[in-house]
Amino acid sequence: MSVSTVQNPLINVSAVAVWKAADAAKEKEAAAKAPALETKAAEPTVTEGVKVVISGAGMGMASAAKSSNSDIDESSLSDSAKQLLKMIRELRKQLAEKMAELSAAMADTSLSPEARQAKVAGLQGDVATIQSGLMTAQTQLAKVLKDEPPQAQMEAMSLMAK
Repeated sequence: MSVSTVQNPLINVSAVAVWKAADAAKEKEAAAKAPALETKAAEPTVTEGVKVVISGAGMGMASAAKSSNSDIDESSLSDSAKQLLKMIRELRKQLAEKMAELSAAMADTSLSPEARQAKVAGLQGDVATIQSGLMTAQTQLAKVLKDEPPQAQMEAMSLMAK
């Protein structure tokens, strides 16, 4: 059973204001235009909640992360299949990053041969762990899709190939 603040007047939750960079700029301009005498005489305003300012770059990164899996979210697959597809994409991304680190470590001549070998061995262990997780996720996806219609299986395979 859930309790709504609309249904229960005894619950008082302060709203959280979400500020964007444009809102902060408008507030700054308004403060700059106000006369200095008025600012000193005015009492400070007290607001409840948290003020969050998100930069344009942050908003762009958030929308990019959201859009990278939007095709999976919009598919007609079951929630468990969608979750597994997202996990597979994330594991592939991590695997690519570790492989790049491994290549860089193998080519790093600034390290002694022993240090390079130790670093490479550690990264190879990380790669093996990620590959194991990827294989497990793919196996689980196959089990989930086993009872699905062929159209759903094809949709999942095309999403996994991206």
